[in-house]
Amino acid sequence: MPTIHLILSGGIAAYKALELIRRLRERGWRVVPILTHAGAQFVTPLSVAALAGEKVYQDLFSLTDEAEMGHIRLARDADLIVIAPATANIMAKMAHGQADDLATTILLATDRPLLLAPAMNPHMWDNIATRENVKTLLARGVQMVGPQAGDMACGEIGTGRMAEVPEILAAIKKIAGAQSLAGKTAIVTAGATQEPIDPVRFITNGSSGRQGVAIAKALARAGAKVTLVHGAMEIAPPDGMNAIYARSADEMWRAVQTPLPVDIFIAAAAVADYTPVEMQKQKIKKSGKENLIIEFKPTIDILKSVSHLSARPKLVVGFALETENHLGNARAKLAAKKCDWILLNDAAAMHADENRITLLYGTKSLDWPSISKDSVAQRLTEEIVKHFANGEP
Repeated sequence: MPTIHLILSGGIAAYKALELIRRLRERGWRVVPILTHAGAQFVTPLSVAALAGEKVYQDLFSLTDEAEMGHIRLARDADLIVIAPATANIMAKMAHGQADDLATTILLATDRPLLLAPAMNPHMWDNIATRENVKTLLARGVQMVGPQAGDMACGEIGTGRMAEVPEILAAIKKIAGAQSLAGKTAIVTAGATQEPIDPVRFITNGSSGRQGVAIAKALARAGAKVTLVHGAMEIAPPDGMNAIYARSADEMWRAVQTPLPVDIFIAAAAVADYTPVEMQKQKIKKSGKENLIIEFKPTIDILKSVSHLSARPKLVVGFALETENHLGNARAKLAAKKCDWILLNDAAAMHADENRITLLYGTKSLDWPSISKDSVAQRLTEEIVKHFANGEP
């Protein structure tokens, strides 16, 4: 059963959220409600709980709630988080990373898709501060439905009415994609390989693994059965996902072959291009008298090898991390590897929270703004869904 965590913030439009809960449950969604202090001034926890059939979470510092379902689990154990109504206040807190109650703490900690249904006075919606906050949130990949123009509860007329329930349901259906990759299988590689020099030393690179993990999670949320093949990473593999650890390039190539054939292959790992010809059996001692010379040989080209398999995945996607001649080098890689798409990014993204991507396919390209790695993963997943529906990005 898909799960929505529904945050109800403080506004008269909160009454519409009660109907939204009822309609979502009719459609088979599990709705876990999070009610802010201000939201509780407009709808009662009892009415929300009765309609949702779930406990209402309200207090960040509730020992009972933290024992039963801590705020980090509330941030992660959902397919989608909806904020309806989304007031100017909660949107401002989201834009500036504030976390002073349960709802905003969940929003800061989550890696799930977010949908806002703004509701506020027209002058508040038109205020430059709100407009800048909206711009910031949209750039981060947050999605919005509404607001609409019309008569307001305060007696004024203008834009600020929360979208009606059918419109919100349509937006939820679009984001959820009705498990649009259900039945598809995928392999995603992530992290950095390590090529041993001796028992205690190795060569590697600075990949964190964050982008690959984000992609694996986004594909899984869309219904794909995902195998994550990973090297060294700064984060743990997602819970519940088939994850295979592979230290070296050779190990990663063997691990990639295990789940084949698959529909989708995404090579987000930073695989070493060279490995020592011979690993020393004992630790190399520092003589201090002469330079150390190590002979290297090329490693297996995993992306190219997968692209040339007889049982080739239907969609093969690679990454090109460049420090110069970015577009030229990425196009050359696309041609040389014979993959379907290349995602061009800059070396500065390795340890950053955001990534700037150019998606190359054939002779065409799509430029994405600098957005979070979770948003990159979501956009890539959306392009994959379109690819299987239409045959092209």
